[in-house]
Amino acid sequence: MNHTRQRGLIALNAALLLVLGLVTLGPRAGAQSAIARAPGNYTMVGGRINGGNSNAVWIIDGTNQELIAVRWDTSRTMLTGIGFRDIVADGKDHAGSR
Repeated sequence: MNHTRQRGLIALNAALLLVLGLVTLGPRAGAQSAIARAPGNYTMVGGRINGGNSNAVWIIDGTNQELIAVRWDTSRTMLTGIGFRDIVADGKDHAGSR
């Protein structure tokens, strides 16, 4: 292997190492939480929505104290979110109103 080709490969490896270092040490993406999230413990409950003719599924994460409601959209054949609640924050808000 000639020296010119060897120098080119060394320069390429150095550049790749620099890029790897920048990606590894760079800022975190917005969706990556700085706080480690515990694995969830889920319970699902189904029922009819008040005032409507469709059903919903309420999914409760007991570990992280969160609740999400979803329903099946037959026209788009997918689940659509109805709402999200942070149970801990709701409890604090409710305790302060007494």
